[in-house]
Amino acid sequence: MPSKRRSTAANAAFQLKVQIEGIEPAIWRRVIVPAALTLRELHAVLQGAMGWQDYHLHMFEIDGKRFEVPEDDRLGPEGGYADERKHTLRAVLTNGMQFLYVYDFGDDWRHLVTVEDIVAPAAVRQLPRCIAGERACPPEDCGGVHRYPEFLDALADPEHPEHRDMLDWAGGFEPELFSLSQANALIGAVSALYHERGWGFRSNAPTN
Repeated sequence: MPSKRRSTAANAAFQLKVQIEGIEPAIWRRVIVPAALTLRELHAVLQGAMGWQDYHLHMFEIDGKRFEVPEDDRLGPEGGYADERKHTLRAVLTNGMQFLYVYDFGDDWRHLVTVEDIVAPAAVRQLPRCIAGERACPPEDCGGVHRYPEFLDALADPEHPEHRDMLDWAGGFEPELFSLSQANALIGAVSALYHERGWGFRSNAPTN
C-alpha cells in the first residue's frame, strides 16, 4: 500500500489557472503540469503558455516564501529567498492554494496562480500542456497593468496621436486573440530550450 501511494504521487500533475492581476476582461491560461517539475521549470511553462518572451527577471511567492534563481551561484540565495531550481511543485504546492508569479520587476506583471486540482494524467510524457485560455498576452515592455489600457486605446483609435507609433511597435498585436495551439507550441519551444541549456526538463520536455 505505501508503495502504491508513492507511485500515484510520482505520476500526479497539477491543474493550474494563471491570471494576470488588475486587467479586465481577464487574461488567463489553464495548464496541467507534472508535480515533479521544479519551480524553475514551471516558470518556463508559464512563459510559453502566457506568451511572454523570458526577457526579464521573475519570482514566485508561495505560502509567504519567495523563490528565485540566485544572481550568482557562488554566493547562494540572498535576501532571504529560496532557490527555485531546488524545489519541486510536489514539495511546495497543495490543492486549492493560490500563489503569486511576478514577471518583469519593472512592468510588474503579477499573475495569480490557483491550484485547481491534482490529476493523474494518462501520459505524463504529454505534459506540460495548456488546455484553455482567453485573450492575448500584453506585449513585452508596454508599461504594465496601469499603462496597458492606454496602449490599447492608442492602438484602437486612428485619431490617437500615438496610434501610428503603437501600430508600428506592436507589430499586428490583437488583444482578444488566443490560440491554444500556439500556447502549446511556445511551451514546447521554451521547454526544449531549457532542456538544451541544462536548465531542466530532462524527462518531460514536449517535442512538438
